[in-house]
Amino acid sequence: MKNINIIVGHYGSGKTEFSINLAVKSDADILVDFDIVNPYIRSADARGDLAQKNIQVIASEYVNSNVDVPALPSEIYSVFHGGKKSVFDVGGDDDGAIALGRFHDKFDACGYEMLMVYNAHRPLTRSADEIIEYIGLIEAVSSLKVTGLVNNTNIMDFTTEDIILEGQKLGEEVYERTGLPVKYISGKKEFLDKLPKEYDSIKFPIDIYMKKPWEMQ
Repeated sequence: MKNINIIVGHYGSGKTEFSINLAVKSDADILVDFDIVNPYIRSADARGDLAQKNIQVIASEYVNSNVDVPALPSEIYSVFHGGKKSVFDVGGDDDGAIALGRFHDKFDACGYEMLMVYNAHRPLTRSADEIIEYIGLIEAVSSLKVTGLVNNTNIMDFTTEDIILEGQKLGEEVYERTGLPVKYISGKKEFLDKLPKEYDSIKFPIDIYMKKPWEMQ
């Protein structure tokens, strides 16, 4: 892994859950909640779990408030100094990625990995054309380059081996057309264990940290 890891993806792709798990499993120092457009499911909501693992969360001071201000704290500049390992959870569309463009020179100077999370069973990423179009859009507004893909294809508890492999086939088509590899297959361990051994090196089992809005009682 690079010290700086940027995670992008459409709403409902599983981007935030993957970001949190990547931060935890890589022993990251910082998780940056860079999602300034989605008030419902945000990595900052896992602040308590991350604090127990000594992971600092940097997020807008307006997270979980009624104030709709796309503001980022000055703490974010600390990510680019001192060689700390960080994960950026970026907003789910081009509006979210625009904020990345403000820091593109710093990302370029430090070096980074930018991964796109996709779910072949979610709107706007159901075909290679849609995924490639999304990648182009994110790259255009952020002035950064996507470096790899994360296959997070699932239908929650109804996920099967065939569904995950359907998503993998889609990612491999994108690879053939763009050269961007599928670097991780993400999902619950019980589902990943059913995949052929040829995928063992890129399996990324995740724990569930995020609750849906209707589960937050």
